[in-house]
Amino acid sequence: MIKIILFYKFVNLENTEKLKKEHLDFCNNLGVKGRVLLANEGINGSVSGTTDQVEAYKDWISNQEIFRGIEFKEEEGLYHPFEKMVVKVKKEIIRIDCELDLNRVGKHISPQEFLSISSNQDVLILDTRNDYESRAGKFKGAVVPDINSFREFPNFVDKMSVSKDTPILMYCTGGIRCEKASAYMIQKGFTNVSQLHGGIINFCQKLPNTLWEGSCFVFDNRLVSNVGQMENPLSFCIHCNEKCDQYRNCKNKSCNKLAFMCPECRKENHSCCSKDCVKKLLS
Repeated sequence: MIKIILFYKFVNLENTEKLKKEHLDFCNNLGVKGRVLLANEGINGSVSGTTDQVEAYKDWISNQEIFRGIEFKEEEGLYHPFEKMVVKVKKEIIRIDCELDLNRVGKHISPQEFLSISSNQDVLILDTRNDYESRAGKFKGAVVPDINSFREFPNFVDKMSVSKDTPILMYCTGGIRCEKASAYMIQKGFTNVSQLHGGIINFCQKLPNTLWEGSCFVFDNRLVSNVGQMENPLSFCIHCNEKCDQYRNCKNKSCNKLAFMCPECRKENHSCCSKDCVKKLLS
């Protein structure tokens, strides 16, 4: 069994290149795999390994003063969702391309509070993820922005036609996008903004089979996680139109479209999203 952790922390980091080397060396020596981003604003990453390896990683990073108090979201898998360990230095650990005051973010609320407040008809439940993520799963009644990148979220907010005092209840996979999304909304004058603490993964582990429907898109080789939910896909196979939550990139590299494909259709169509792509792949 493989343990998979997701984590982030906004904290002022200096000498990120030095931190990158230390981080990569430690992870490679330990034998974990994953992807970690470092920037002057903090750290954002996901790591996988055996239980002992992941616990050793958690101890190592938690005992560093700059990362003290960091929180981890945890899942289990049958295989490594990463092929190797990658550590990169970026301008932002989650890119939004605008200046924000991260000291002014939406109120963190627990899964129990989220579930309770969501039943209020006046509340706008807002998904801050990309549209292709929400096609795999979302919270019931959530507004899903038509965006393909988090960098498009500010433009979506600027075009929203709701009152600035509307209660906004936002969520994302692990919490990091909500930090910046809520900061942007507050900066734009929204006065009642809350965010789900720990994100979708934390909610589904604490309150399974309640408000969440479908699967959760993840940025690793799995592409989706059932996050402990009963199997009830929201999505349908692109070929046979049967319910299916298995996301795949079309094997025709000139297409590379993300599509839901059931195992039978994936085999029959050589992991391609259309007959045209099959022809191109085999030509």
